[in-house]
Amino acid sequence: MVLVAALACTYVEAQPNTGDSFVKSESGHFTINGQPYYYIGANYWYAGLEANDKAGKKRIAQELDFLQKQGVNNLRVLAGGEGKGQINGVPRVEPALQTAPGKFNEKLLNGLDYLLVEMNKRNMKAVIYFSNNWEWSGGFLQYLNWNGLISDSVLRRKLTWDEQRDYVAKFYSSDICIRQYEQQVKLVLQRVNKITGKKYVDDATIMAWEIANEPRPMRPSANEPYAKFLANTAAMIKQIDSRHLLTIGNEGEMGTEDMPLFAAIHADKNIDYATIHIWPKNWGWFRDTSIAQSFGAVQQRTAAYIDKHHTTMKSLGKPMVIEEFGLPRDSHSYKVESTTAFRDQYYGVIFEKLAVSAAAGGQIAGANFWTFSGKGRPSHKQLLWKKGDDVLGDPPVEEQGLNSVFDCDASTWNIISAYAQKLTSKK
Repeated sequence: MVLVAALACTYVEAQPNTGDSFVKSESGHFTINGQPYYYIGANYWYAGLEANDKAGKKRIAQELDFLQKQGVNNLRVLAGGEGKGQINGVPRVEPALQTAPGKFNEKLLNGLDYLLVEMNKRNMKAVIYFSNNWEWSGGFLQYLNWNGLISDSVLRRKLTWDEQRDYVAKFYSSDICIRQYEQQVKLVLQRVNKITGKKYVDDATIMAWEIANEPRPMRPSANEPYAKFLANTAAMIKQIDSRHLLTIGNEGEMGTEDMPLFAAIHADKNIDYATIHIWPKNWGWFRDTSIAQSFGAVQQRTAAYIDKHHTTMKSLGKPMVIEEFGLPRDSHSYKVESTTAFRDQYYGVIFEKLAVSAAAGGQIAGANFWTFSGKGRPSHKQLLWKKGDDVLGDPPVEEQGLNSVFDCDASTWNIISAYAQKLTSKK
């Protein structure tokens, strides 16, 4: 593989996209105007929230210029969070889109309007997810709290894993929780961009909607209501917006604990493609802080996880995106100046899977690394985020700098840019 030149400090001028080209899912592949669409993308969840003041807009515009230069043309972003205050023992992302049941801070979507306009100028596509299985943006736990299924005191303290599973599993059987979630979904779907006057449902900058970030049944007893929730939500979204693609936001077998369930929820006619997420650290694939000792096994398990789901998606005839993956910096450091040799190799493993699939006409269509932190920097005054710190791609629940790719990570960007260029040459 020939790596691209080291990072430059200048930005290229963005050229507007004057087309109206929706991404489509056809015969197991993504297309735009009938041409194949393969991509290297980033998780950039905070972009719409950050772009709500002058300084935030400036940062986002500069970061979009940077991403465009590296060949990254697909961004996964959060529509908005729910509630405020400490949750599961940590601060959450604020301000919230849904501040109380059925009460919305609609001005917060002005930032998403701005993001979509700027992405359109740079020929980028957005995947927008509506809510969260996890607490860091409120998500399902907040809906349960609003409806008396989890008390304020329990919501604020650190939950055990078993407690979290037990509580979140209740979401899928709560009609009132689901109705409040649907209100938020409908608000976003029916949005008219305040800058352009264009309805979101008519905006081809949006590639896809995503039901939630990593929705899991959490307990086997919730499998049936979980599947029903996904099917009903998918049908509701498609009734409002039939032009955009729709996906679940699922992690794969790790999220369903059952490959037949993964296959069943993605076989739904309203679900256009599948996602998988891969988290070697969170899933216990390595434990040594150096990462080196277990790296060979991590590579093997990653390849096997991708292959297993790729086989399933071939049988369903739908595309698959490796939508989240990450690895800490070398020696598990959180410092920006620390090296990223193992992360770079790991990214290469995943991007190569995408490149090989694209060359062979396989179902793997894209890969979004977690996570882009751009110009932000961790404060290092404490491990977790506090108000006043730069917003990073590492959410408040995680150590700041844990999985961040900063604009100064030259070796990582060499890998990303080389594969982005390789995919472009295949079109």
